[in-house]
Amino acid sequence: MLRIWGRRSSFNVQKVLWFAGELGLAYEHIPAGGDHGVVDTPEFRALNPHGRVPVIDDDGTVVWESHTILRYLAARHGAPGFWPADPAVRSQAERWMDWAHTSLQPAFLTGVFWGYYRTPEPLRDLDRIRARIEECAGYFRLLDARLANQPFLGGERLTLADIPAGTALYRYFELDIARPDVPHVQAWYQRLRQRPSYREHVMVPFDELYGRLDY
Repeated sequence: MLRIWGRRSSFNVQKVLWFAGELGLAYEHIPAGGDHGVVDTPEFRALNPHGRVPVIDDDGTVVWESHTILRYLAARHGAPGFWPADPAVRSQAERWMDWAHTSLQPAFLTGVFWGYYRTPEPLRDLDRIRARIEECAGYFRLLDARLANQPFLGGERLTLADIPAGTALYRYFELDIARPDVPHVQAWYQRLRQRPSYREHVMVPFDELYGRLDY
């Protein structure tokens, strides 16, 4: 059976749990990281020497790094719907995955969510936070344009393109920050909210992370 290590409030773990749910996979979830510990044990370090979650073990195949896990699960369990045979078609989703990882996630998760929500108020760099909020606004306007004529980032149905960026939406719309008018992103978010696996694994309260840099 597939085993998935990580805490449910971890952004990167949520991507994997959500996608496993979309694939209809049976799995065992092992809480790890934060207050759960585990990640510094010799047993876990044998799985991932970096001591970070998520990690999966799929009948003896161990994979770490969230986007590598997503690609692996899609190729192993989600072909052809989530993993088309044609590399050109696959690239339509993979480019959005990599963009979310290298552009949106650093701006929002590191810059805004960490800089604002997870940083204790006396330590916040307000100028940097404002700059990152504006950077995120630009990215969400870009997504809004992409979604103006299609329901999902990859087209007419959910693909891997939606998973990394879509995981950010719950936190983005729940934070008390300035946001641009992005009706197509909001409509996309409402479509994702209708998916049971998204509600279960992404719409997870994150109060435990407030002001906690060491979690």
